[in-house]
Amino acid sequence: MKELILVKYGEIALKGLNKNTFEDIMVKNIKRRLKKLGRFNFSRAQSTLYIEPADETADINGAVEKIKKVFGVAALCRACTCEKNFEDICAKSIEYLEDVLPYAKTFKVTAKRADKAFPMKSPEICMELGGVLLEKFPNLQVDVKNPEITVTVEIRDTNAFVHAENIKGAGGLPVGSSGSAMLLLSGGIDSPVAGYMMAKRGIHISAIHYVSPPYTSERARLKVETLCEKITDYCGNISFFCVPFTELQEAIKEHCPEEFFTIIMRRLMMEIAQRISEREGCLALITGESVGQVASQTMAAIACTDAVCRIPVFRPLIGMDKTEIIEISRKIDTFETSTLPYEDCCTVFTPRHPKVRPQLADVEKAQNSFDFEPLICKAVENTELKVFRCDG
Repeated sequence: MKELILVKYGEIALKGLNKNTFEDIMVKNIKRRLKKLGRFNFSRAQSTLYIEPADETADINGAVEKIKKVFGVAALCRACTCEKNFEDICAKSIEYLEDVLPYAKTFKVTAKRADKAFPMKSPEICMELGGVLLEKFPNLQVDVKNPEITVTVEIRDTNAFVHAENIKGAGGLPVGSSGSAMLLLSGGIDSPVAGYMMAKRGIHISAIHYVSPPYTSERARLKVETLCEKITDYCGNISFFCVPFTELQEAIKEHCPEEFFTIIMRRLMMEIAQRISEREGCLALITGESVGQVASQTMAAIACTDAVCRIPVFRPLIGMDKTEIIEISRKIDTFETSTLPYEDCCTVFTPRHPKVRPQLADVEKAQNSFDFEPLICKAVENTELKVFRCDG
């Protein structure tokens, strides 16, 4: 029996004349994820992508796990292929579902007749196939409202397909369909979630991280690299830029008022991120800030940070509370890593009494008391690059 994966589109189906462009990007992203899982054949029709194992070495179980994390996929399912006649549909349904239906108590049958030339209408398919399955599996009862198993028959152009499990996809738009942006990735809970959420809108992300040895440890850097690797499942390949930040932080401590340490540090981080973004073709920055979460994330502090920005700054978590952010971090499997006790450079030289309502003029005066430009250039020049790939 021939089994394949049916992938259903989400927003892509609404893209009109641009639909093919989005489809092409999504298929490319899926092929990259499945690269090490064997050979698959791909075809498209009626807002559905058909992925069929090309030989016995193809790992269809692994493929399902990979595909459900690809943005642009609304839903997917494993299905068996049938001839477009009712006898074959019945025979294949019994054979294909014999591992699940004997253990269920309730079921229903749904039908989608995309090929209107098929002689039986959808209600008739449901009724007749339901009767066949009830006769074969006497343990079953029909429950049209809340069944344990929903058997779906799809009548399409070339074949019919039967499946019993519809898996929710990641949704959103295919990564790469909305341009590129640079994620300021710390070791905390918020920034990996911010990267995930912007990737869901089709943005291909790169990541930038700041290290301050000896104040931060190698384990702290490895923690962030692990986070970067984890979100590639959703975000695709990620270029990871690691910036040496020790001299800049020591200069801030030596030359600037303590209450402005964090704001000035954020401004310098934004400046470095922009310079690398310009070089790499990233059109925006992404941060995990949420209004009022810490002193540097008050509206006044964010305004002072944004004053140095020449490109847009996306803050997808800006109106979320911590509980909502943690829920997503658990979903994408970054929470446990984010809570490991290795602190990043944002905790170095933390002021005892930070300004929560800083005035831009005061911040600029404090920052201009020292010429940071040579240290900024040095940090950019000594930035290390590492690429994390979604195909492992």
